[in-house]
Amino acid sequence: MVLSIELKMLFYSAILGIVQLLIATQLSTAQRGIKWNLSPRDEKAPELTGVAGRMDRAFKNFMETFPFFIVAIVIVQITQMQSSSSSIGAMLYFWARLLYVPLYAAGIPGVRTFVWVISFVGIIMVLSALF
Repeated sequence: MVLSIELKMLFYSAILGIVQLLIATQLSTAQRGIKWNLSPRDEKAPELTGVAGRMDRAFKNFMETFPFFIVAIVIVQITQMQSSSSSIGAMLYFWARLLYVPLYAAGIPGVRTFVWVISFVGIIMVLSALF
């Protein structure tokens, strides 16, 4: 079975999310310590700073947009309404989200926001294939 571009980008985006989670978790544990990581976390966690904080926020930001991307791709696939717009939109979403990670880690504000907008436009392009 050959996957559509949209499904490939969904798969790659899921892998990207897993990698972001692992990076954020590793940096969080490095800052907060293994004792905190293994604890029941009943107390408020110490605030993450620097790259650890940025990677945690980048992962949370990914998790805010990824469900919308999933829904858009699934609907386009189920209805078999793939188009050049949905393919390009899916690629825009994935590549922008991939670029977003190092930009956020480096603390580059304006460009990072522009790249986020591109990823969001990608979701809109996928959805536009349904109209």
